[in-house]
Amino acid sequence: MKINSAEFVISNQEVKKCPTNRLPEYAFIGRSNVGKSSLINMLTDHKNLAKTSGRPGKTQLINHFIINKNWYLVDLPGYGYARVSKSSKAKFQKFITNYFEKREQLVSAFVLVDVRHDPQPIDKEFMQYLGENGIPFSIIFTKADKLKPMALERNVENYKAELLAGMWEEMPPYFVTSASNKTGRDEVLAYIDGINQTID
Repeated sequence: MKINSAEFVISNQEVKKCPTNRLPEYAFIGRSNVGKSSLINMLTDHKNLAKTSGRPGKTQLINHFIINKNWYLVDLPGYGYARVSKSSKAKFQKFITNYFEKREQLVSAFVLVDVRHDPQPIDKEFMQYLGENGIPFSIIFTKADKLKPMALERNVENYKAELLAGMWEEMPPYFVTSASNKTGRDEVLAYIDGINQTID
């Protein structure tokens, strides 16, 4: 898929205020320091489409971007904020779950995880939530450039082994990416394009 256009549409905290047309949506979510904004900018080939920040938890709204005029990339707040109050966490969590449970246009979620680390309980719990609610999702391993090839392969295999030993009978689709060198960009976009074609 070639990205010809990528435009910001709206930010809000209420599902009912999301775009009303029926274009398919792909939601990106992960822990607050996983490199989500950098990944979105890399996928769309727009340096500042999603705002990056040194402060985890910068995204605190549902952000819609329309891509090629025919599908939405949705940038969701990270879970596991380090620097917000308990009441703010509860509010964020509520509108995130409202989005996933009520948004009919949602086609698939992408759960971002830092490939440098062992599986984190908060990531596994969120994947379990998606599975239990019948929400299709894929895993995007980020920051692949931070590891040497053998360590990268080992970490991915260890991650797969832990998921399959626990709650999953088969591994969800997954992609290994790097925002720095565009690793995985073509694969993620081809996956979205393939789904869009079945919808059309």
